[in-house]
Amino acid sequence: MGLAQDLRKAGVPVSLAESLDAVRAMSAVGLADREVLRVGLASAMVKRAAHAVAFDALFDLWFPALIGDPSGRAGPASGDRERLAELLLTGDDAALRRFAQEVVGSLGRAESQPGRQSFFAYRVLRELAPETLVAGLIEALLSGAGTERTPFTEEVARRTVRNRVERFRQHVDADVRRRLAQERGIEQVPATAVPPLIEQVDFLRASRDDLAAMRRQVHPLARRLATRLSARRRLGRSGRLDMRRTVRASLGTGGVPVVTHNRPRAAHKPELVILCDVSGSVSSFAHFTLMLTLALNEQFTNVRVFAFIDGCDEVTRFLEGTDDMIEALARMSREARLVWFDGHSDYGHAFETFDEKYAAAITPRTSLLVLGDGRTNYRNPALPVLKRLAATARHAYWLNPEPRAQWGSGDSAARTYAEVIEMVECRTVAQLEEFVRRLLPV
Repeated sequence: MGLAQDLRKAGVPVSLAESLDAVRAMSAVGLADREVLRVGLASAMVKRAAHAVAFDALFDLWFPALIGDPSGRAGPASGDRERLAELLLTGDDAALRRFAQEVVGSLGRAESQPGRQSFFAYRVLRELAPETLVAGLIEALLSGAGTERTPFTEEVARRTVRNRVERFRQHVDADVRRRLAQERGIEQVPATAVPPLIEQVDFLRASRDDLAAMRRQVHPLARRLATRLSARRRLGRSGRLDMRRTVRASLGTGGVPVVTHNRPRAAHKPELVILCDVSGSVSSFAHFTLMLTLALNEQFTNVRVFAFIDGCDEVTRFLEGTDDMIEALARMSREARLVWFDGHSDYGHAFETFDEKYAAAITPRTSLLVLGDGRTNYRNPALPVLKRLAATARHAYWLNPEPRAQWGSGDSAARTYAEVIEMVECRTVAQLEEFVRRLLPV
């Protein structure tokens, strides 16, 4: 029950029914095999692959692999780096885990506060420096494999070594959490030990690993949203009540409208126009919103994308027919006319340029989507232009990756723009998913 409570605190939805299912799973699989128990509990409590990281971290706290220090060593040993290199070369994950538990006890302990000892993963990794072993291990794998050396085999060896090094880091982190939980109590550790769920990570503060995980979520997210949209459309095919046919049918039942008739709904797919700030301060946010929207391209009759910094240009051609969004954005920055004066964000001039060159793209069938933080560098916001564009479109929304509390601070014109267009805080994948449901009405 403590595991379920901490999962909920971490943002993983675990209902009471799922907690009871976990208890039944535990009684079915028993406690003899810890990894079987992990899988049994996860099958009842984890519904999305992205939540597995938080589950594993918390499972290791509530069901630790061992108690105490398995080595009893008081300091580093001269052969630790050689042992690490050997284990990384053989790929024995169980032995690598035992070695991580041993070196955390001997290398990871330090004074965190006067008179108080604690454990730190960075001390272990700094002492052993596994990244410095990568080149030698790649060479050893290639020479020992007995296969022809090609770019493909070199890449396979490189990925193999990097994956094993990452597994060692994960084992070190897990044992540090275990020791801290043992010393301080499990209740004191989860808030700091469990990484935030990837759908809750702020776009503008995401690390490189977070960005890679977000990229992996975009297309599954698009598929889920497209499936839901299709189901809603199937259930909502009936249009408005057809009074003439309903009254005519009621004549056979004494004037009582037992059966109603509806006009057929005119099926349509909306058009989508995106105005996207691609300046450095919001580039990661724009990257993922563009990926998601283009992944949903089949839900729109037409998608046109316009990027801007202080100038504005259509960039749809760079995004079509490619899965490599990084390369598409690189081409966009090289070839599109996004800079007009000094390369600093100028929303007003960008909107005026769009209105002058591309105003015909906005029609009563169009959903207009503006992406950016609204920071204008104290320049003219061109509010009347945006107001006219928003009034012409069928729907108009602005996604802002900054917290609502920061709107209007400094050079932000977000609150001013919010007077003429609906502005939505969109800082995480979860908020983006919720918004796209609104963007695609039945």
